[in-house]
Amino acid sequence: MLSSALRPANVRGFSRKRATPAPFAPDQPHQIVFCSANQEIYAQGEQSTALYQVEYGVVRLYRLLSDGRRQISAFHVAGEMFGFEADGQHHFFAEAVGDAGIRVFRQAANDGNWRQTLDAALAALVRAQEHLLVVGRQNAAERVAAFLLDMAERQGSHGCIELAMSRTDIGDYLGLTIETVSRTLSRFKASGLVRLEGARTVEVADARALRALCA
Repeated sequence: MLSSALRPANVRGFSRKRATPAPFAPDQPHQIVFCSANQEIYAQGEQSTALYQVEYGVVRLYRLLSDGRRQISAFHVAGEMFGFEADGQHHFFAEAVGDAGIRVFRQAANDGNWRQTLDAALAALVRAQEHLLVVGRQNAAERVAAFLLDMAERQGSHGCIELAMSRTDIGDYLGLTIETVSRTLSRFKASGLVRLEGARTVEVADARALRALCA
């Protein structure tokens, strides 16, 4: 529940957000799999045999680099699809960040759902392109500000963001160290841009200022 100071009319520069998308192809046969924190959904190199939609929770996609470092390429929140592959093989690991429910669609696209499949794939492509723009930004403040605004929009919130992922996850996603992520959030808090409620909740107090950092 948002505090009265952070209701939509009082969060500066924050527009009304979209609702969580409806289930993908609801008439298509699927199963719901329940995952615990850090549980693997599929591995890099495995054969791609299904599409996936987040029912609740958050999923991270990542790849292990040759030097052992982890690069997170995407976070997926409720309603979002993942698992699209062009050559029938997964090129990333997929894991549940915390407890999560995943819809698994093993039936190929057909006349009834090909349009939904295409729309979901294009949405995933757009998010990947936007992420490239974020990590290409020059400084940490721009990256963290863009990340917070993106998560607020995708969660359909009005400025209150629940971060299922750790600071380490955020750093691996933005190409920053955990110390840099923590320092940047602390600076945002000191400047009145955000309020931090523990390690997992961020309230955006001045969205216009965050957007100005990303301009």
